[in-house]
Amino acid sequence: MQVTMLVIGGVGILLLLVSLVLGDLVDGVLDSVGPDALSGLAVAGFLAAFGFVGALVLDAGASSTVAILAGLVAGVAAGAGAGYASTRLMRGGDEATVRPARLVGLTGTVVEPVPVDGYGMVSVVAAGHITRLNARSDEPLGSGTAVVVTAVLSPTSVKVARRQD
Repeated sequence: MQVTMLVIGGVGILLLLVSLVLGDLVDGVLDSVGPDALSGLAVAGFLAAFGFVGALVLDAGASSTVAILAGLVAGVAAGAGAGYASTRLMRGGDEATVRPARLVGLTGTVVEPVPVDGYGMVSVVAAGHITRLNARSDEPLGSGTAVVVTAVLSPTSVKVARRQD
């Protein structure tokens, strides 16, 4: 029985390695089975904890029933933890999404000169992301000029003015 538990734990570790290398493949198989928390990492965590804890409990002299129960408890805990962690890590946060309306008032730097009658390019940091945007201005601005965004013209372009320190 102890060898069986070690093999189950080993299968869990192998599945973990496969999930890390080919994660989309394993998760694609599990998509039709259950919720997002049932990922390849969750199944791998369950199997590894179930097998290795069960083997440890058997080695300590407990009966097969106690070893299976201990393995189940450890497996469910490890699988739930891995499922929760992978779900949280995969979920994109709205708070980090760059929204055009939030660009007004941000400061940045001219990357490509901004002519009066055309577009140049500025770089701003929005929601922790360095964002390059096409830019217009009422005055010509050279590369390296510190600017502030005064209006959003489109999702990819803004109006800027020289920053007054």
